[in-house]
Amino acid sequence: MKFPKTYTLKEISEIIGADFIGNHDFPVLGMNEIHVVEEGDIVFVDHPKYYDKALQSRATIILINKEVDCPEGKALLVSDDPFRDFNKLTKHFKPFESAGSSISESAMIGEGTVIQPNTFIGNNVKIGKNCIIHPNVTIYDGCIIGDNVTIHAGTVLGADAFYYKNRPEGFDKLLSGGNVVIENNVDIGASCTIDRGVSGSTIIKEGSKLDNQIQIGHDTVIGKKCLIASHVGIAGCVVLEDEVTLWGQVGITSGATIGKKAVVLAQSGISKSLEGGKTYFGSPAEEAREKLKQIASVKEIPGILKKLKKI
Repeated sequence: MKFPKTYTLKEISEIIGADFIGNHDFPVLGMNEIHVVEEGDIVFVDHPKYYDKALQSRATIILINKEVDCPEGKALLVSDDPFRDFNKLTKHFKPFESAGSSISESAMIGEGTVIQPNTFIGNNVKIGKNCIIHPNVTIYDGCIIGDNVTIHAGTVLGADAFYYKNRPEGFDKLLSGGNVVIENNVDIGASCTIDRGVSGSTIIKEGSKLDNQIQIGHDTVIGKKCLIASHVGIAGCVVLEDEVTLWGQVGITSGATIGKKAVVLAQSGISKSLEGGKTYFGSPAEEAREKLKQIASVKEIPGILKKLKKI
């Protein structure tokens, strides 16, 4: 998430009530999660296990819950609760805006685009040319849709990320200030749910095709010309490189990367990143030929045991 203007370190510290280490006029351009941070961004960290990763990231402002040595060229915001204060910044820069109509007056809709009845289009949504948005689609604030996109009935773009901190009093939600970006020539089936980024974008790139009833988590990036069958569940911060195929009921854990032109067969569970150009099967997913050999070997076990008993 980029701020509407450049803020100073002092100005940001005053918004959240935190101390700072660094020059008071150190420039702050935005805020992001660690996997998408850029120079000028704030990143938050609240566990010693991840201090080094945050301090050595591309972020130049680290919102942290301990005074540590500040890396050269960076600044610190020292807070007793970085998670809470990251939420404060999201509320400040991306506050919730209630809707006054089914299609917001601030929405921009391109020439030739058809919006079917009972569709909701939120504030500052941009939809390109020659799209078809079928009935009962919900498009939350700030989403961006390219040209020649088809979205079928009941699909929801831009719901909040499923991201919580477990506190003694219950689960504390990390607020979502990002959006969903759908590039040109994408088809999205019925009853799909694509969550917005926490501070960046969840992206479906050009030419990808999604079947019905697919869940895509926050900040995930789907590459060009990917093919995703129904009932696939993709967690947050996943990357599918170009021309990946996922068949029905595949599940992918958070943070995994699936390489270009990989094929994952139905009902597979992906627990780690996979190389491109190969076919995978099983849970945890492995190369399909090897996995099928293992299954065939398992089927032979009863016969082997019978032979052993006769010896």
